[in-house]
Amino acid sequence: MDDNLMVSDPTSSLPVTYADVRSGAERLSGVAHRTPIATSRTVDRQTDAQVLFKCENLQRIGAFKFRGAYNAMSRLHPDQKGRGVITYSSGNHAQAVALSGQLLGIETTIVMPDNAPRVKLDATRGYGAEIVTYDPDETVREDLGQRLADDRGLTLIPPYDHEDVVAGQGTVADELFEQVGLLDVLLVCVGGGGLLSGCAIAAKHHAPDCQVIGVEPAAADDAARSFHSGTLHSVHNPDTVADGARTPHLGDVTFPLVRAHADDIVTVSDADIIRAMHFVWQRMKLVIEPTGALAASALLNGTVAGDGRRIGVILSGGNVDLQRAAELFRRIRTGNGTT
Repeated sequence: MDDNLMVSDPTSSLPVTYADVRSGAERLSGVAHRTPIATSRTVDRQTDAQVLFKCENLQRIGAFKFRGAYNAMSRLHPDQKGRGVITYSSGNHAQAVALSGQLLGIETTIVMPDNAPRVKLDATRGYGAEIVTYDPDETVREDLGQRLADDRGLTLIPPYDHEDVVAGQGTVADELFEQVGLLDVLLVCVGGGGLLSGCAIAAKHHAPDCQVIGVEPAAADDAARSFHSGTLHSVHNPDTVADGARTPHLGDVTFPLVRAHADDIVTVSDADIIRAMHFVWQRMKLVIEPTGALAASALLNGTVAGDGRRIGVILSGGNVDLQRAAELFRRIRTGNGTT
């Protein structure tokens, strides 16, 4: 081959690259927590793997979402910061935008479903955001958010379908690889695909042979169907305990990134999500929410085999109402793990 002949990178035309993830890491340095890694000999023994849990439930606002929100909002033009920001979210991105606004001096408006977990509503208000609630059975949140943005002159920062949000979320895996070295498998929860997109980009940079697998609720399997068919699928208001994964579909930004960088998307039942959540609470003493248990559930229920491999598992969040958690755990004791 001619030494002067350049071979093009097939991923170079995609909307987010590893350089964007690294730029996000620089912006988040000293602002986001460098979350710890947890291990469990019991998990290793039960799964026949060396499992390394990335504890984003201990991130600011209790979830990885802070990374993407802060990265995106910190890059806004001063005029945009002065007019304010709006988003729509069931909870974690809402809190992330509200806290980022507090830190950056940006007024925030959050569109939230009226059935969002009380702990997330209260926390979002506590960060100083204006909350606009809606009935998810009657209103499409994206339409309401865009209408309010247009009416008020606000900048919309969506929960996942945004280049800077994706890059910020990718710092989770970037940090994980810096902490633990090479991995054979990385398990990541999937809602709208922002976390999976960013983490897959970072994982493939550090370990090209690492198998990156998204995990989605079976009741909200739009991403899995989209990934395997190559055609974007949607689901309307899916009934799952994993409220952070009730997104209608992957986005224009995240869908091509997931297809390019992830290796597979698998699904788990709500019963398995609850059992994994209970296990992590009880045996590892870590408070995680149902969505935060998605990645762990695929390993603990055997959907993803251990096979003696080093496996990274992202515990994506820990914002759960304690009364709601108790109700879910009672299902295990009564043998009713379904919704």
